[in-house]
Amino acid sequence: MSELDTEPRPSGELILQVLAHQNNTNALGDIYGGWLLQQMDMASGVTARKLAQGRLAAVSVGGVNFMVPVQVGALVSFYTEVRATGRSSIEVFVEVWTDTPNFQGPRKKVTEGMFTYVAIDENGRTRTITQ
Repeated sequence: MSELDTEPRPSGELILQVLAHQNNTNALGDIYGGWLLQQMDMASGVTARKLAQGRLAAVSVGGVNFMVPVQVGALVSFYTEVRATGRSSIEVFVEVWTDTPNFQGPRKKVTEGMFTYVAIDENGRTRTITQ
């Protein structure tokens, strides 16, 4: 972000966009946090799988705090970025941003989190990531 740029922007690559649907709401009409976590896992898993070139298992999720509620009809965008790779593990940072249902208001950052995956073989055992 430059000095002239006052609007925050997502970091990472856009991997997934989903419209928030009323089937995924709590009693007050806001989208469930669990639904957002599921989509974050899906987006970060795509990024990790591209790098690992094979099967993965999610082993941890960290740093997730929900900053603003998501409204029904909002376009929810998931951005990912590989932050670290190990012999068999990959850490993927995910940012979630939302647009208002009518696209009239400013984009808002909803949450972020770090997802860690381990590459596994066909028997479910840890395998080395070839890069």
